[in-house]
Amino acid sequence: MLQRTLGRTGRPVSIVGLGTWQLGADWGDVDEHAALDVLSAAVESGVTFFDTADVYGDGRSETLIGTFRRENPNADVFVATKMGRRGPQDPAEFTLDNFRAWTDRSRKNLGVDTLDLVQLHCPPTPVFSNDAVYDALDTLVAEGAIAAYGVSVETADEALAAIARPGTASVQIIFNAFRLKPLDLVLPAAREAGVGIIARVPLASGLLSGRYTKDTTFSADDHRTYNRDGSAFDVGETFSGVDFGTGVEAAQAFAAALPEGISPAAAAIAWVAAQDGVTSVIPGARNRAQAESNASAASLELPADLDANVHEIYDRFFRQTVHARW
Repeated sequence: MLQRTLGRTGRPVSIVGLGTWQLGADWGDVDEHAALDVLSAAVESGVTFFDTADVYGDGRSETLIGTFRRENPNADVFVATKMGRRGPQDPAEFTLDNFRAWTDRSRKNLGVDTLDLVQLHCPPTPVFSNDAVYDALDTLVAEGAIAAYGVSVETADEALAAIARPGTASVQIIFNAFRLKPLDLVLPAAREAGVGIIARVPLASGLLSGRYTKDTTFSADDHRTYNRDGSAFDVGETFSGVDFGTGVEAAQAFAAALPEGISPAAAAIAWVAAQDGVTSVIPGARNRAQAESNASAASLELPADLDANVHEIYDRFFRQTVHARW
């Protein structure tokens, strides 16, 4: 699979990675055997980049990746984790002492002395402009606890604030065919600064798979059930913040714009990966078949008119409701 350098880390990663939120059982239960099989299938398909967080299953996702690495010591996988959601979402919590505690826990879960990349996990907006926060992150690099740091953001403005900092290696942002605002300023700024872009939620929580109807339901422990109104965390993380019914209609239009034989999910992932400035796309997978299918998008030849169709569908369904906020 094609590799790109992940910003200021200087490390190559596959253009399609693996998001592992679902392995923490926050999308419904995924047992340990199935989770490890997903990780194996991804690597066998050319994936060299896993994204996780210390709160995915309260560390379960990190621990599973640690188990996979111990059982597969020759697997060359770059692992990015995140920190900052374990305590109150108060800017005063983002201190060197807390950073040390959080990264120590992640190092233990992952079974490593030095974390490849640690990202601030969608912290309160003031954190992105706090000099002391970046000084603390620089200290962790100097101490060898982490090799590099980045941020995971909710908004374009947060991304731009982080990109302006010289130590920021990467920015993770929601970017998909239903969320195009990063194209305006974020991707150009990242290219200019040499900052990597990790695109999350590329399928809009599954909408762009084309498998859902307006009558589709999800289990009670799936965030697509309990967070549609943003009561648990930022609503943008669930269906990219779009109304579910509208999203289903837009997904049908997206699927109808594709030639026969190209799956909507693969096209959606490949389209994001093709955008100038994107380093890696991190769809999730709950089983081996999904992991293999997602990885196959890296070699998909996109229809010449797909970009125009993506913009037309976005303008028709989402620009007025989504673009102003994110």
